[in-house]
Amino acid sequence: MKRQRSFVTLLGIGTLPSATIIVLLLSLATAAGVLYTLGMETLFMLTLLFAIIGIFESNKYLSLESAQKEHIVIDDIVGIWLAVMTTLPTAATLPFPYATWGGMVLAALAYTLFATWKPSTIGWMYHNLKGGLGVMLSSVIAGIAGGLLSVVVLMGAGKLF
Repeated sequence: MKRQRSFVTLLGIGTLPSATIIVLLLSLATAAGVLYTLGMETLFMLTLLFAIIGIFESNKYLSLESAQKEHIVIDDIVGIWLAVMTTLPTAATLPFPYATWGGMVLAALAYTLFATWKPSTIGWMYHNLKGGLGVMLSSVIAGIAGGLLSVVVLMGAGKLF
C-alpha cells in the first residue's frame, strides 16, 4: 500500500498545505522537459499512462481508512499536462516573445481554476463517480476545459496586439 500512497500523493506532496503550488510547478517543469526533449507525442503517451494507472492506484489508495481524496495529486498532473497540450499549438502560432511559456503557465492556472471551482460536469464527476474514476475524469475534463479557456484567451490576445 505504500507504493499506491507514494504514487497518488506524489511521494507525500499531496498531504502538504502548499501541495497545489508544488504540483503545479513540478507538472509544468516535467511537461516542458518532456516537450522540449522528447516531443508532444511522448507527453501524450505519458499522460495516458498516468491517467490509466492513476485510476487503479487511486482506487487502492481510497480503500484505506485514512485516505482522503484531497491528498491525491496524480490527477492534477494529468490535468495540467492535458491543459498544456491543448494550449501549445495555439501558443506556438503567436508572434509574441515567450508566448509558448506564457501559454503553458496560463494553461496550468486555468486548469487550477476549473479543478478548484469544479463547475457543472467536473463537480458532478468528482462527487458522484466513486473511487479513482471520479477523481481522474474530473481532472481530465478540467484539463481540457482549462486548455480551451487558455486557447480562447491567447487567441483574443493575438487579435488585440
